[in-house]
Amino acid sequence: MVAQPAWQKSSFSGADEGNNCVELAPLADAVLLRESDDPGVIVTTTPAALRAFLRDIRTGALDHLR
Repeated sequence: MVAQPAWQKSSFSGADEGNNCVELAPLADAVLLRESDDPGVIVTTTPAALRAFLRDIRTGALDHLR
């Protein structure tokens, strides 16, 4: 039997229906991401790549992509 990922969502997301959000599931050497309203589509990345992406969002390094 394959263990199901332990999906986590932000504490800022409500528990009610319609509160869609990005969910994360940590693995030993990767991080899974999915949108709660389309849970069948899963993106896999590394912890380092996710940290760099979040850093770039926080610092505005991706603002030119708007």
